[in-house]
Amino acid sequence: MAGTVNQTGALLVDGEAPHGPPGRGQSGQRPPGPPLARWLWPPRCLVCRGRGARGLDLCQACADALPWLGAGCIRCAIPLPGATPGPATVCGACLQHPPPLAETHAACLYGAPLDRLLPRFKFHHDLAVGRLLAQLMAHAFASLPDGWPQPAAVLPIPLHPRRLRQRGYDQALELARPLARALQLPLLTGALARARDTAPQSRLQATQRQRNLKDAFRIDQGTALPAHVVLVDDVMTTGATLHAAADALQRAGVARVDAWICARVP
Repeated sequence: MAGTVNQTGALLVDGEAPHGPPGRGQSGQRPPGPPLARWLWPPRCLVCRGRGARGLDLCQACADALPWLGAGCIRCAIPLPGATPGPATVCGACLQHPPPLAETHAACLYGAPLDRLLPRFKFHHDLAVGRLLAQLMAHAFASLPDGWPQPAAVLPIPLHPRRLRQRGYDQALELARPLARALQLPLLTGALARARDTAPQSRLQATQRQRNLKDAFRIDQGTALPAHVVLVDDVMTTGATLHAAADALQRAGVARVDAWICARVP
């Protein structure tokens, strides 16, 4: 029987845990206090510059305003208000056209204050924001109920080498590395790569996004892939990027691909 995501120390990306999303399970353990450096130089809120709370770079008001997802479709994470989270919670679109992702979990909706934080992280090299977003993701995914299957490895959605040289860092890797460490899961880098330097998805319509990513990913033939992996990315809009990556992994023999994302565009 598949295990569940390890919850021991899962909230310890850096300091204490954020407030959890309504209706999610909690680990029930009190995390240790913040490190000495965080005590000597207290965190500042990355949204309003107020004093950080609970060891986070968020003040209490901004932490309370986080748009945790709550109930969503298990296949695409689209919010389903009033639904009960579980393996049978599937939206109509995914019932008619099942995506290649077995499960998709989003920590939050793409709304305030994340709609200010995510662009800073993705386009302006604000790695402090990335650390905070990884904390939120670790907290959300460590709180998945017992019985949810645990992946054997974490794979970040990669950038093309030219885009990586321009940006100087891979935002998905910056999320996946501390997330894998917090949840005690292996991190596979280099197994999945961009085969083509595609146009930015944010500039394209939904149908264009799918065509843009056709055969966009390749698998390193020298990497042994486990049967169950989870893809990590920052934002999911149509899901075209994650679906193209999942298709490539399944063609390479991976039996099950899930996705963990920071924010879902509703």
